[in-house]
Amino acid sequence: MAPATPVVVKTNIIKRNGEEVLFDQQKIINAIAKANREVDPIHQMNPYQIQAIADNIAVKIAASPHAMNVEDIQEMVETGIMEMRGFEVAQKYVRYRYKRNLARKSNTTDDGILALIDQANEEVKQENSNKNPVINSTQRDYMAGEVSKDLTRRVLLPEEIVSAHEQGIIHFHDADYFAQREHNCDLVNLEDMLQNGTVISETMIEKPHSFLTACNVTTQIVAQVASNQYGGQSITLSHLAPFVDVSRKKIHKAVIEERKLCGEPLDEEIIAKITEMRLKEEIKSGIQTIQYQLVTLMTCNGQAPFVTVFMYLDEVPEGQTRDDLAMIIEEMLIQRMQGTKNEKGVWITPAFPKLIYALDEDNITEGSKYWELTKLAAECTAKRMVPDYISAKMMREYKNGDVYPCMGCRSFLTPDTEGLGENGEHKYYGRFNQGVVTINLVDVACSSYGDMDKFWEILDERLELCHRALRCRHERLLGTVSDVAPILWQHGALARLKKGETIDRLLFNNHSTISLGYAGLYEMCVRMTGKSHTSEEGREFSLAVMQRLNDKCAQWREAENISYSVYGTPMESTTYKFAKKLQKRFGIIKGVTDKNYITNSYHVHVTEKIDAFKKLKFEADFQKLSPGGAISYIEVPNMQNNIPAVLSVMQFIYNNIMYAELNTKSDYCMECGYDGEIEVVENENHKLIWRCPNCGNTNESKMAVARRTCGYIGTQFWNQGRTQEIKERVLHL
Repeated sequence: MAPATPVVVKTNIIKRNGEEVLFDQQKIINAIAKANREVDPIHQMNPYQIQAIADNIAVKIAASPHAMNVEDIQEMVETGIMEMRGFEVAQKYVRYRYKRNLARKSNTTDDGILALIDQANEEVKQENSNKNPVINSTQRDYMAGEVSKDLTRRVLLPEEIVSAHEQGIIHFHDADYFAQREHNCDLVNLEDMLQNGTVISETMIEKPHSFLTACNVTTQIVAQVASNQYGGQSITLSHLAPFVDVSRKKIHKAVIEERKLCGEPLDEEIIAKITEMRLKEEIKSGIQTIQYQLVTLMTCNGQAPFVTVFMYLDEVPEGQTRDDLAMIIEEMLIQRMQGTKNEKGVWITPAFPKLIYALDEDNITEGSKYWELTKLAAECTAKRMVPDYISAKMMREYKNGDVYPCMGCRSFLTPDTEGLGENGEHKYYGRFNQGVVTINLVDVACSSYGDMDKFWEILDERLELCHRALRCRHERLLGTVSDVAPILWQHGALARLKKGETIDRLLFNNHSTISLGYAGLYEMCVRMTGKSHTSEEGREFSLAVMQRLNDKCAQWREAENISYSVYGTPMESTTYKFAKKLQKRFGIIKGVTDKNYITNSYHVHVTEKIDAFKKLKFEADFQKLSPGGAISYIEVPNMQNNIPAVLSVMQFIYNNIMYAELNTKSDYCMECGYDGEIEVVENENHKLIWRCPNCGNTNESKMAVARRTCGYIGTQFWNQGRTQEIKERVLHL
């Protein structure tokens, strides 16, 4: 007699290679049946028992809010067999799994690479929301990354670090670049390269003789730098400002020659007007070159350069140069507000370059000299989500009197207290970050089961584990010769070392930083105190944890002369990975592990209702304890018709927090022309998808969605964990 009709479930599961496939209940039945045939008949299970196990698992998978991993399903099979008292069958099944695991370990890359080529590896495809996983150059980078990760796991890292990474206890970032001795992010010394010349692809590039040429050279430098490291990079417009006057003088001379040739009077007022008119056109062309080149350039790792452009008026002397810088910034904002055209000819929000506008005394109050520029910045933010804002006032307080940009989206250098410049001045451009290892604070809390003494003990143990992992990053870079990346180490982007010289001296004495990242401060606090870190008790505990992280970094730095720094990790795919590992290890704990994501760094939880000003004020204390990098944000509705409110937020940022941004919405549906917010909904398979609220379009290739996910704007969609986090964000204004 045949068993009952099986339960039919139409949902996806995730295979070991990251491929997402439709759940097939028959495979469970076949696997159990195979183990069943290998035991004596007296110990065998009957078809009804096998079907019941498979049905029970199918129901659990259907009820899951996310695609289950095949390892989780296999553990459910083992449990199901045991519950049916099929102990001998379970033993055979476990033994079969063990043999298969051994076979897989003999080569860990083949399946992953083949899944990439077939565009089926969901985990890698959604790892970076600014890389298109379909195109060949991206796939080539991902394939190389799979090999690098395999080498890193099997050969380059100690087993304890690999194991902790795979369990989600820590995250060893960018293992796909670890084998190549590359570093994370940097502040490009554009001033040195433009003023003193550089070499690109063995070609001498001399000092530019116009602003437009300087802009062209800048884009080439950015592309070269991006191809020789794996993180973000920042440039400042102040390094381009001196070339405005170079062009002004050149144009002025040309206008005089033209008027002489045409027999026109040499009226200085007319000549000056023509000169300024042509100069503005050149500035427009130069900024257009930067904007479009940086959007359309593709580096060797299959993406546009992760580049940030800093706009700080007081970075240049007061007078003509500062006014010229203001003109450059104005044009940058105007063009960014316009956006870029997509393939349909529609103006959309580009992901890059990220813009940062510094707020200071001469631009923050109505009536100040550059107030109109600040108003333009507010309009640009309301429409295109950038610029973000650095308070020069708060930064001087946090950073020993200095004001400088982050190295990409949020990673900040430690203040230069030594005088690293050639003449003993403070140096920031030409410095970099060696890499990041992140501690999962939620796992520390869950592992201590609410015992406070145990928490601090485990935290110290995990921090020492992170320390050993960070040492691996540092030691991997030791001995690297300058020849591996001439643009960085020999031709001015970071240094002017000789051929064959190692970069070792740049890894010590505060020249570069190395980052201890942290994640899930909110969930950690809920597990240990039962309250959010916005409560008084939670805040006190969370700040104490942050202080412990800083104390450890100071201790390591004192002992080793390496600039360890606490860093609010901008998790993208890792937020989902940590969440799934926590659920596997500790089950579902309300308010702690019941989401498919954990909270970035110190942020207030995305579902917590708090107004914009309270959020920024609250997070300021935590930002101060994240000297290696952090950014705060507020979620706002469409602000294009309420610019005074945006300006009020900017003024609050100036007086209260060092670095913050406003998250607006800027989407477009190519099917119906809807220009508004594309929504996140759940489909019939319990998977989160994007849908146009106007026409119902769910084809991601037919929509342009831009969301801030980790400092940068993402435009290539996200994994299920991050998508859930985006869906659950509440407005703060």
